[in-house]
Amino acid sequence: MRRMLVALDASPRAKGVLRAALQLGQATGGKLILLRAVGVPVELPIQAYSLPPGSLSELLVNDAERGLGELAREVPTELLGGVRVKLGTPWQAICETAREEEVDLVVIGSHGYGLIDRVLGTTAAKVVNHADRSVLVVRETSVRAAKP
Repeated sequence: MRRMLVALDASPRAKGVLRAALQLGQATGGKLILLRAVGVPVELPIQAYSLPPGSLSELLVNDAERGLGELAREVPTELLGGVRVKLGTPWQAICETAREEEVDLVVIGSHGYGLIDRVLGTTAAKVVNHADRSVLVVRETSVRAAKP
């Protein structure tokens, strides 16, 4: 495994996805490229209302870069292949970045099944269905342990 794209969101589950990717990277010597794909949220941060219209994307990207930078500090430098933030529909941005970076594997978390996910499908499911390379879907340990 030369290169892996690790798709991380802002949820508390992101650390578990990163942990799984780190284990795989350490076992294979593969480089991790961390990605946060940023879509325009339904609920905007309060600062967004005071910004000129063109500045919203900059605010969202800067916020994502800060959060992803914190996670990147947990990756040993010899395994870190890069950090990227991309604005767009998350599943499309992940698939695009996987092609651009020529990764061997996409690592993504399986996320909750809220009402929107049930109607539109999860980002992970869309990546699995549309990616032109292998995808590893990381499930939460606590969810696995709770099931019989």
